[in-house]
Amino acid sequence: MTHSLNSHQSRLPVAQATVLSQTQDLRTAMDSLLCGAFAGAVAKTVIAPLDRTKIIFQVSSQRFSAKEAFRLIYHTYMKDGVLSLWRGNSATMVRVMPYAAIQFCSHEQYKKHLGGYYGYQGKALPPVPRLLAGSLAGTTAAMLTYPLDMVRARMAVTAKEMYSNIMHVFVRISQEEGIKTLYRGFTPTILGVIPYAGITFFTYETLKKLHTEKTKRSQPYPHERLAFGACAGLIGQSASYPLDVVRRRMQTAGVTGSSYATIIGTMREIITQEGVVRGLYKGLSMNWVKGPIAVGVSFTTFDITQGLMLKLHQMSYFTH
Repeated sequence: MTHSLNSHQSRLPVAQATVLSQTQDLRTAMDSLLCGAFAGAVAKTVIAPLDRTKIIFQVSSQRFSAKEAFRLIYHTYMKDGVLSLWRGNSATMVRVMPYAAIQFCSHEQYKKHLGGYYGYQGKALPPVPRLLAGSLAGTTAAMLTYPLDMVRARMAVTAKEMYSNIMHVFVRISQEEGIKTLYRGFTPTILGVIPYAGITFFTYETLKKLHTEKTKRSQPYPHERLAFGACAGLIGQSASYPLDVVRRRMQTAGVTGSSYATIIGTMREIITQEGVVRGLYKGLSMNWVKGPIAVGVSFTTFDITQGLMLKLHQMSYFTH
């Protein structure tokens, strides 16, 4: 009886430690979700007018140039007012907040599990698992939030009279084109996300690791984070851009009168009508402006807010 009691008491600290560890893991995951959602919202709102303009060019056969892009922004502003430049941003927020939350949170979890698997727990991952963690995070987020991306693309390229709000887009697409349409362009999205998310997270994490090794500072300054994020966005988006154009064409086929049904068919049609560079890379120069800004702001916001949450938890722990 005494032995049983003693063994129970000796097991109690271990059980408490397990519960405490699980609670900390859950809190860390919730923090990542909240910080990710906030980071995504801030980044996308900053570049929303450029994003909308890029989508309009991507889904049309009109030739892209910086001059034409800014002319479109100016005409939109003159015709419908400054807020029209953020048309579709509510749909973007509905999509990007869960997308960014899932992406950042799952990235932290994948890093943790891959770190444990490869024996790098609590340390920077080696290159291949680092690339894999980013790709898996992007794929997870894209799979769970894809219909919202479809809706956002439709709202960006149509007049406000066609779709009054996000729910209206869902209802009209489901009734007029079928529920399957909500997943049109899903395959090129996933094929594009794998290199994009992998390269973006890989580049950012690698630059942070190199920075720590060189400066001996555990954390970069905010402006350094912005620069690392900008580099990551530039490389990642350039690598996956043609699939982004294909995805947008397939998503908006129902309202542009086109019949883009397959990835190869869409690519072939774009190349035949507009050429490789002017077609598949249309709007890339604008992406080189908005992409690095968005990724830089997103990563920096996430890191800073995550650091603040950690400090708040530490303060609350010591006060108790």
